[in-house]
Amino acid sequence: MFENPETLPGIAIIGGGPAGLMAAEVARNAGVEVDLFEAKGSVGRKFLIAGKGGLNLTHGEPRPAFDSRYRERATDVGAWLDGFDAEALREWARGLGVDSYVGSSGRVFPMDRKAAPLLRGWVRRLRHQGVRFHVDHRCTGWDGDGCFTFETPAGERRLRARATVLAMGGASWPQLGSDGAWQEWLAGHGVDLAPLVPANCGFDIGWSGHFRERHAGAPLKPVVAHWLEDGRERSRQGECVVTETGIEGSLVYALSATLRASIERDGEARLWLDLAPGRTRERLETDLARPRAGRSATDHLRRQTGVTGVKAALLHEVLGRDGMADDAALASAIKRLPLRLQRPRPVAEAISSAGGIRIKATDERLMLTAAPGVFCAGEMLDWEAPTGGYLLTACFASGRRAGLGAVDWIRHKRGRPAYPV
Repeated sequence: MFENPETLPGIAIIGGGPAGLMAAEVARNAGVEVDLFEAKGSVGRKFLIAGKGGLNLTHGEPRPAFDSRYRERATDVGAWLDGFDAEALREWARGLGVDSYVGSSGRVFPMDRKAAPLLRGWVRRLRHQGVRFHVDHRCTGWDGDGCFTFETPAGERRLRARATVLAMGGASWPQLGSDGAWQEWLAGHGVDLAPLVPANCGFDIGWSGHFRERHAGAPLKPVVAHWLEDGRERSRQGECVVTETGIEGSLVYALSATLRASIERDGEARLWLDLAPGRTRERLETDLARPRAGRSATDHLRRQTGVTGVKAALLHEVLGRDGMADDAALASAIKRLPLRLQRPRPVAEAISSAGGIRIKATDERLMLTAAPGVFCAGEMLDWEAPTGGYLLTACFASGRRAGLGAVDWIRHKRGRPAYPV
């Protein structure tokens, strides 16, 4: 370990995802020197992967409905969005030459639906503005002198900055750099943390070997999910996918916070699927009661209800042979097939994570009260959002808020090192 730490001239940004890059941009635009440190060999890796099938940049839903997607954190995240909302994000992207459009579902995509051109243009602009990038720098925490330590190919580095923004991600997709290892050393400095748990994730059900081998990977669409939340029944139409262990997909991700809470409270979560939206149970029962004329149960089901493939197999999986032979029970199951969700998939597999630094552990600028001069942004903070652009929008907005907070700190501290005080 070096005897004396390196002292940076301005702000250190630790983490090269959207939150960190946005913090770097606003700080540099304010005239502050910026050094950005990334654990991997390039920045924005999760951003690129998330945009592989089409970059969902934000959502066209108006506020305050937009804010409500952040559930218990609607007020906190709403304050970030006051400074940088969905329309501001689209305008920012236009400044990089990336126009966007609102799809039929309300989701907002770049015109070419690609993440790479936007990221390349952004990094190029940041370099031109003077942001210094340091890749292959994995932050390992603070030492006893309050300096941040990094593992690098050239050995360990100790650095101190006038202010620091932490934007190291949650614990999902750790192969891309966000492994949540920061929890241990933040907790050691008295930062109040909520455990990191999977969000926007799949759930285990425990299929039979026969069903799993034949149908894992098959889409269930369209279906309507029914569930209980706060004692009230709710429903939502969408699509999901059968996995080797259970189900996942956009419909399940949208419900993951509620389903996860049910499992934590009750040991399981209940979900009911309508496999034939648009048909009533009475109509299905009448159709199924027609003579089979020697046809198999599966063929009769297909001819009379249009339920085939994985949907038919799912009915067999849940009802068994006897249930499939009872027209009334079968009609009821088609409209309300019960599924028992045992557990969420591991956080490393999830699209995002919930938990992290509790909002109450920061001030309105997202500065840690336990470590003045150290700001936090993105998925390190304790909030969650469904897919559909909401997650990414809040990452951008929190990065902007933390970056501006760090600038404000430096200006009021008159250039003195921010931590320790």
